[in-house]
Amino acid sequence: MPSTVPAHGPTIASRNPATGETLGTVPVTLPAAVPAVVAGAAAVQPLWWALRSRDRARYMQRAAQAVIDEADDLAALICAEQGRPRAEVELQELLPAIETLQWLAEAGPKVLAGERAGLSRALHPLSRARWTYEPLGVVAVIGPATEPFATPLGDVAVALMAGNAVVLKPSPQAALAGERIARVFARAGLPEGLLRVVHGDADTGAALVDAPVAQVRFTGSYDAGRAVGEACARAVKRSVLELGGKDVALVLADADVDRAVQGTVWAAFANAGQAGGSVERAVVLREVSERFLSGVLAATRALRVGDPRDPGVSVGPLLTHDRHERVRTLVQEAVDAGATLHCGGPVEVPGLGAGAGAGATFYAPAVLTGVTPEMRVAREELPGPVLVVMTADTEEEAIRIANASDTGLGASVWTADRYKGARIARELHVGMVWMNDHLTTRSAPQLPWGGVKGSGIGRARGAIALRTCAEPKVLTWSPPVPAAARPFWWFPYDEALERTGRAISELRSVRDRDRERALRQGTPPMLKLARRALRRR
Repeated sequence: MPSTVPAHGPTIASRNPATGETLGTVPVTLPAAVPAVVAGAAAVQPLWWALRSRDRARYMQRAAQAVIDEADDLAALICAEQGRPRAEVELQELLPAIETLQWLAEAGPKVLAGERAGLSRALHPLSRARWTYEPLGVVAVIGPATEPFATPLGDVAVALMAGNAVVLKPSPQAALAGERIARVFARAGLPEGLLRVVHGDADTGAALVDAPVAQVRFTGSYDAGRAVGEACARAVKRSVLELGGKDVALVLADADVDRAVQGTVWAAFANAGQAGGSVERAVVLREVSERFLSGVLAATRALRVGDPRDPGVSVGPLLTHDRHERVRTLVQEAVDAGATLHCGGPVEVPGLGAGAGAGATFYAPAVLTGVTPEMRVAREELPGPVLVVMTADTEEEAIRIANASDTGLGASVWTADRYKGARIARELHVGMVWMNDHLTTRSAPQLPWGGVKGSGIGRARGAIALRTCAEPKVLTWSPPVPAAARPFWWFPYDEALERTGRAISELRSVRDRDRERALRQGTPPMLKLARRALRRR
């Protein structure tokens, strides 16, 4: 069954960021041991590839059922390890994981079925062609600290469905969630050793990237992702990099402001603002800016921050002290430079974090105005619950502000006019645009997920993700007819062959005079080639 690779030596302790309590430990896989782990997975992979895709799909369906069967335990674990409200875990981790596995089970065989290709009968009168998809070998999946279940499980699942073996390295802050991904596939009956889990810090991750894996699927920060991409480029190795972004919500003058307020507040502060695709900027047309800001402030102040085990709590702690410090620093810099902080900031939650300092990672959702482009809070990704609200006089100005970022993951457009929204979507330099909603794609496995510019390379989810885990292979068939019927362009070359080639090209012209000339000048050399072939018979 899928298993964690044992190690003799250090361990990683998983802790609850809300209480500081230790939830469990996992063994660290030392960097020197990683190549052997990959080799072990590679040894099992040919047996898995030998299965038909529809047989592999049954494992995906059984894995989905395993998530359903273990939903209570999984929700409790992720809630504790991430400090996330249980409702979020149910709807943004477990349900998307189930949807992804079931979609792969249903659509995967068809996506991987390959296609026939129609060849030109002028050059290939008897040949047939098609392409199929073959697995890459071993795929490395490096998971994120936040969104620790559905995101890496989706990468693992698409790689397995395509016929690959997988080595998963969860984030040190999500070690137990990574273990449960392995357990889900173990319950599905996956062949032993096909999915392996390694734990460790950046050194273990670097060793996995440098190991003989065929592809690396990475989700995480820009700096770490750039290092992964550079290492893969040096080794001429495939990579899919999801690096997040500085997502924006554009609220137009004709928007349903109440809906835009509620949608933006949720997209900005769900998962304490740590989700891939969290809204960090709202650009609002001046006609509705005051109403939008007052609505956002009222909705934000109403959010409860505290113990995520409480069903009434909306925002739990940030995952680490480093995240908390970065958010605090960037917001304070903006305020010192003239921005206005309307609400939010570091908070203490009584009864939590006693003796461990974990309570210091709570940060109440913050709303800023008066932010200027040179401020870091306007340019750099914020791993926490901070929303910057900006005002634009025109739609064109709003688009310019939205595009003034080195990243381009997603954006939402809030408008009553579908066609105007689609026009603006074309002008936004992002990989995904949602109209009157945000993060739709995150829970829709049928749709590609990914961005442009500094937000990464490649796509997760959808048919395109499944196909990028496989290698297209072309297969052609030409009947073994006698040599006399061989292709006319084979040796020997002569003037008749040259003129025939030119005539065939001109017969494809859109101009009548070109086609007429081809028939007039090309018929004699074509007849010569035909007579030559008949003489060979």
